Amino acid sequence: MGGILAEKKDSLSHITLIAIEAALLAGEILKLGFGTHFSISSKTGKHNLVTEYDHKAEKAILDFIKSNVPSSKFLAEESGCSGKEEETLLWVVDPLDGTVNFAHQIPVFSVSIAAERKGEVVSAVVFQPITHELFVAEKGKGAFLNGQKLKVSDVKKLDESILSTGFPYDLAKNPNHCIDHFVDILKLGIPIRRLGSAAIDLAYTAAGRFEGFFEVKLGPWDCAAGKLLVEEAGGKVTQWSGKPFDIHSKETIFASNGQIHAETSAILNRKI
Repeated sequence: MGGILAEKKDSLSHITLIAIEAALLAGEILKLGFGTHFSISSKTGKHNLVTEYDHKAEKAILDFIKSNVPSSKFLAEESGCSGKEEETLLWVVDPLDGTVNFAHQIPVFSVSIAAERKGEVVSAVVFQPITHELFVAEKGKGAFLNGQKLKVSDVKKLDESILSTGFPYDLAKNPNHCIDHFVDILKLGIPIRRLGSAAIDLAYTAAGRFEGFFEVKLGPWDCAAGKLLVEEAGGKVTQWSGKPFDIHSKETIFASNGQIHAETSAILNRKI
């Protein structure tokens, strides 16, 4: 685990420590593979790629967790559901969030691991192997970056904000009028960043680097860890309508510092 969480290690749960170790292990695999020659294949949708390193990292994560927390079940991006249904601890895993970036040698990607118990995410880890930034959150205990406590931005107006977003693989169909809402915000002169990893977008929102992040549809592995990070850093996560957001729903998502939530939600939920 090195020195990136030295001062926090004793206060973290066993589950979180295992998630951290698994993320660091996977991150090392991705770091070694980054920029090398590897196999790439396509899944459903334009530019929906998967590499051999997605699979290698996912196998390493699942094997490590299974050996340390035998009473586990999994929902992982590449291998789907596994483990005994009666187990109460569900690990939601994205071994490589930002595969398109990874495949094109763009150094913006992450490992995302969340532990969910009885429908509630209780532990979250997002790790950026290239920057060596480790984002960690535990339910009710706060969010941290390399051991330092995180707090969302205190910007109060959308006009003074910077947002991030992502686009679905079926963007050409303009689901939920996502293109139109994107343009609506651009027309206000609001800077928007598109990093290519929802887990990083959410982690950066928790860290106060962005005031908010919105996307039309995400898989649970994309947002499970990031949602807890934002909430534990003092932010807010809902659907565009303001309704509660469930990581398994694949509904619209808007995460913010809370201060700009109502103003931005009104734009995102506008009927077109």
